[in-house]
Amino acid sequence: MFPASRYSLQARRCVRALKTLQSREHVLSQVYTARWCSSDLSTPKITSHYTVYPREKDPRWEGVDMERFADEADVVIVGGGPAGLSAAIRLKQLANEQEKELRVCLVEKASQIGAHTLSGACLEPSALTELLPDWKERGAPLNTPVTEDKFAILTEKYRIPVPILPGLPMNNHGNYIVRLGHFVRWLGEQAEELGVELYPGYAASEVLFHEDGSVKGIATNDVGIAKDGSPKDIFERGMELHAKVTIFGEGCHGHLAKQLYKHFNLRENCEPQTYAIGLKEVWTIDEKKWRPGRVEHTVGWPLNRNTYGGSFLYHLNEGEPLVALGFVVGLDYTNPYLSPFREFQRWKHHPSVAPTLEGGTRIAYGARALNEGGMQSLPKLTFPGGLLIGCSPGFMNVPKIKGTHTAMKSGMLAAETIFAKITDESLESKTAGVHVPEYAESLKNSWVWKELQAVRNIRPSFHNYFGLYGGIVYTGVFYWIFRGKEPWTLKHAGLDSAQLKPAHQCTPIEYPKPDGKISFDLLSSVALSGTNHEGDQPPHLTLMNDSVPVAQNLAIYDGPEQRFCPAGVYEYVPLETGEGMRLQINAQNCVHCKTCDIKDPSQNINWVVPEGGGGPAYNGM
Repeated sequence: MFPASRYSLQARRCVRALKTLQSREHVLSQVYTARWCSSDLSTPKITSHYTVYPREKDPRWEGVDMERFADEADVVIVGGGPAGLSAAIRLKQLANEQEKELRVCLVEKASQIGAHTLSGACLEPSALTELLPDWKERGAPLNTPVTEDKFAILTEKYRIPVPILPGLPMNNHGNYIVRLGHFVRWLGEQAEELGVELYPGYAASEVLFHEDGSVKGIATNDVGIAKDGSPKDIFERGMELHAKVTIFGEGCHGHLAKQLYKHFNLRENCEPQTYAIGLKEVWTIDEKKWRPGRVEHTVGWPLNRNTYGGSFLYHLNEGEPLVALGFVVGLDYTNPYLSPFREFQRWKHHPSVAPTLEGGTRIAYGARALNEGGMQSLPKLTFPGGLLIGCSPGFMNVPKIKGTHTAMKSGMLAAETIFAKITDESLESKTAGVHVPEYAESLKNSWVWKELQAVRNIRPSFHNYFGLYGGIVYTGVFYWIFRGKEPWTLKHAGLDSAQLKPAHQCTPIEYPKPDGKISFDLLSSVALSGTNHEGDQPPHLTLMNDSVPVAQNLAIYDGPEQRFCPAGVYEYVPLETGEGMRLQINAQNCVHCKTCDIKDPSQNINWVVPEGGGGPAYNGM
């Protein structure tokens, strides 16, 4: 779906040239093979990943060369999204301005820069203008300025318009409707021109530490591991990238960020993060219905008043009549029978939405988790040898439904404080990995912090008896009138994974069957995401205990993972004996949204990176 990437080819040549391939014979053991039956013989073995079953204890790995090649850089960045690329660009801008030698390497798990990027997206260009003031002359793909702004509350049959008053966070005057994947790809081109080394197709799987406990860098994941966890003949060790400072910009609920939270206790003094899942489609529609520049948002139906969420419908101006539409559901919902995907499909049949889509063609689908905790849920951002930027810690402005501008600004501030620190000739670091606490202070003195401070109470205000309507009233009074200057800070409900009620306390939701014209089934939707993974590799949706899904999730919550996953990864199927059920994981369907890791009520699912290059292949999502 993407043209051949020149920096993907550069990365592949560079890394492969640095490695020595050796053919090896597998060390197989019948005794060990028996271990792959669960210790509970009634539970089929599901997980074979080395993060759960260490290779040091596996006889099949005896004699396998586990040495990794290591390379050095000044700064390593994990994640090729808006935040990571903005940090990379700003670092090289400063280095070039001051004629300093600075090696900046960026690794990205997607096969191409932008291929895993998904957002609405309505872009506020403030950070972009700061980073690249001549972005228009450089050809940035911001083709659709917002010309019309609409907001409404939906009932099952009616649409109640709500005026968007000046100063309210959902006012989009001066913003642009963009296909964020295309924008990110363009940012990658700007970074490469400045001398940033981009390595798409290489997933960072491990944080490396110095002996003093500071971050040393990252390691990319190994390739050539069979589904049962044994090494293939083509097994190849990942490589290590060491740096003075490592920037983690993995996006929402990052795999490495989770490790860092625990290692450095970064979430000690903040509230638990709260999330939403966003589902999106792109359609071509009848040109007579096309209104380039129109932005529409709704709340209400089909969700009840106590389930946070809403929709967007954006009319793009990309040379053909395209619309981007989507649905967001807060992952603090309580009914285990709720399916975000099917709520999205049902919403499209609303009398105010369906006419736009009738006669059109759906051309793309995808999903992604979003941070919604705001300022209350921000972890400590710095630690010896590294720091967190963008949607990894969570700088999204929830009522604005925007996080790209704040993510970019966080990356730029990180770059400026890192550059000042590591180029200081008088620097005497107390740890091997350089600590940059100045980044957190810089953020608190920026417009990012001011923006998050002003809207901090809007999302948690929805936790009241009146739900949605109480939250709307609170927003109107305390944001529009007082601009968030109230002397209190509201709290969130807690971990999203702890919010589900047992199935017997809830009413099953009867969803209408898809008509194949406006609404669709799950698997045909996933097919439009371009998702692909190497089939013969350990499932990257790992379970800490293979017996928990049936014993707890199915028994208590009626298997909610088969409904909250937007890609059909989880299925409960009958055992071959015909007695009982088992969980089947279709890892090849995974669109890397991380919802399962967040919402699993048993917190038994741990999402880890698959082989680099696997996952969705979004084209401008």
